[in-house]
Amino acid sequence: MYTGYERSVYPSGQSRRTGVVAMATGRGQAFASFRMGLEKVQQANSSTGPHVKRKMSSDSTKIKKRGTSRGNPRKPESSGPTVKFRNPVSRFQNQFERVPPEILLKILSYLDAASLYCIGFANKQFHELANNNAMWYRMFSNECDKMKKWKPKQIDEVAERVNAASIQEKPEGYWKRLYFRKMAGYNENKWKRRLKAISPYTGLPSQTEQVLRDLHVTWEITVTDKRGRENTFQQSHAYFSDSSVTVCWSNSSWPPFYQLTMLQLHGVKRVALDCPTVNKPGWRSLIAKHDLNDIREKGRIIGSDKLVNLLHLAPGLTIGIWRGNWLIAFVMVNLHFHKLVERSLLGSTICPYTEGLPEDRLPFDDVDPEYGLHGYTVHILLHNTVKHIMSGHFSQLFCKADHIRDGSIQLNAIYKHDLSQHTPLYGKISLPWKTEGLDGNVPNCCMMTMTVLDEAQNPFWCVSTPVTMLLSKLGSSSYDYEGENYLIKHQGSEGRVKMELVWLEEQEQFFLTNLVVYIATAKVNKHFGRAY
Repeated sequence: MYTGYERSVYPSGQSRRTGVVAMATGRGQAFASFRMGLEKVQQANSSTGPHVKRKMSSDSTKIKKRGTSRGNPRKPESSGPTVKFRNPVSRFQNQFERVPPEILLKILSYLDAASLYCIGFANKQFHELANNNAMWYRMFSNECDKMKKWKPKQIDEVAERVNAASIQEKPEGYWKRLYFRKMAGYNENKWKRRLKAISPYTGLPSQTEQVLRDLHVTWEITVTDKRGRENTFQQSHAYFSDSSVTVCWSNSSWPPFYQLTMLQLHGVKRVALDCPTVNKPGWRSLIAKHDLNDIREKGRIIGSDKLVNLLHLAPGLTIGIWRGNWLIAFVMVNLHFHKLVERSLLGSTICPYTEGLPEDRLPFDDVDPEYGLHGYTVHILLHNTVKHIMSGHFSQLFCKADHIRDGSIQLNAIYKHDLSQHTPLYGKISLPWKTEGLDGNVPNCCMMTMTVLDEAQNPFWCVSTPVTMLLSKLGSSSYDYEGENYLIKHQGSEGRVKMELVWLEEQEQFFLTNLVVYIATAKVNKHFGRAY
């Protein structure tokens, strides 16, 4: 056998050869012993069998076979007993299934959260045991005791004053989901404090992007087809601007678009557990749910290139369709920063986050006859998935009561005849896209993100959506520019936006010459308690 003494005496090369020979010798002895044991079993079976007789010829080359009688035919006897080997995996499973569930639960109770989560993928039996409410409630309680930042008032009322009976009455996996939800957002007070710092330029929390990155928040899309089958896709990449994020999915295994009935968008926060699985446990918060049967007919094509058509289905949702076959090439979703962290973390898998009444709502003012018509601030941004094209900040916007038309108040951010307000654009307006194998660029399309603040500088109307630039049919009444005139329009339930641009051929640059924001009067009356 190979020993440490031999390794120390012989040189390195000779020691390795000796070790290989010794290992081969040891394996040969092991197989030889195994064969001798089988031969002993065969001899024992052949000697103890009363009806087994083996006759060997003198030259030991043939085995005589028993004859068969006419009335009692017999099968020819085999040369030796058959040795059957059982599958060790199936044998282990059969033995393990005989263990009472109470003992298995007792064994699983010694596992940590990561091990208990991973063992649930072993088989159906372990999946049921690993979702036991009693075990996950115990883990939930232990984590609440360990983390002093989790004050009792932060724990759900359902988790308070519970007994053993009420724990088991909950649906399967209830406390498991609650545990991962608390683990995903246990530092809720910390990131909420960070979001209190407001940017004076956008009127939104200045650390929204950094908080989302530090919490490792991602977004997932789940699509459902007509047969009820679901497919979940992880985001490919995300582009952050100063007031929104554009999330893209460039997968190549999308189901046919005409077979889809539902599309759901979830914010996902993975729990930092040491799990070997690809999809680590976490919490999924529903952000938006779109019934494609209802909005498919309302969708409109907002742009195209040689390969894809851009189909705008819902606010912020854009789907790239391969031209000619109606198969999905990519999906883009625009998410405004307003309450985005809360919407991505504090909702549930089936219910989105709902914001309560604002604490700093403006008091009713019955002295000012035009209360709610002045003091507005508009921050608007044009961008795509690579860069920002234009950014503007306009404050102290107002509308006279007698200027209310067609159920909307009009806020003029850029006047056409005021050259000092005209804003240049950086580069041409286009929307780059990318899949796993191809890429392209849709001309005259981009994303518009707008934030309207009220008199107290609170977000009043927030929108982030794709827009299209079209050639103006009316032309321009301004004599200050010579070039083609274009329009960008957005129409929503809460208001609309109109932008006029001019293309200067010599400078090869767009200029924004007019910007008007229309807010629905019903929205103003509801917010300020008026009746315009």
